[in-house]
Formats: sequence, C-alpha cells, structure tokens
Amino acid sequence: MSCGEPHETDCSEVLDHLYEFLDSEMPDVDRVKFKQHFDECSPCLEKYGLEEAVKKLVKRCCGHDDVPIDLRAKVLGRLDLIRSGQPLPEHDVTAARTAEPAPATPES
Repeated sequence: MSCGEPHETDCSEVLDHLYEFLDSEMPDVDRVKFKQHFDECSPCLEKYGLEEAVKKLVKRCCGHDDVPIDLRAKVLGRLDLIRSGQPLPEHDVTAARTAEPAPATPES
C-alpha cells in the first residue's frame, strides 16, 4: 500500500511496524516519524485507523478474560523467536515437553 508520494519514512516500513506503533512499543523518535507519515499519507492513516478500531474491539470483547500463564509464556516465546529471525519449529515443542505419558497400570 502506498499513496505514490515520497515520504521520509516509507509506507512499507510504517505498515511493517504498525502494531509496534499501536502498542507503544517503539522509541519516541520513531513514533514521531510515524505520526508525521500518517499526517501525509491517507492510505496508511486509513490502515492505522482500521487496525486501531479492531484492537479496541478485541479489547472490549475479550479484554476481561484472564490469559493462562503458560499460554502467555508460549506466545511471548514465539514472538521472541520471530523478532530474532529464528525459524519457528514445525511442531509444538512446548506441548511435547509438557506432555507426560500415562502411568502404567499393573495387570492383575
């Protein structure tokens, strides 16, 4: 997506890091660049508005549910892998580690 106009911050960079902006997980200097980009680029501003609305809707509808600690740890671990550029495992290694075989029953 691009409006076709040149910007200091490219549209693809803004859209690639949109959730970091929405979640305030980027340095202030980058947030300022993104805000400036949204002022100049209506397609990116529209995408930002849509994603912000979806995020608010999800929070309103699902924000009251407690997240299990193990699920939160698993999601954060996956995010760390993605951010570090490491490949994701093809199967769920967490389930394999936590799954224990059923206890053997003695036969009478």
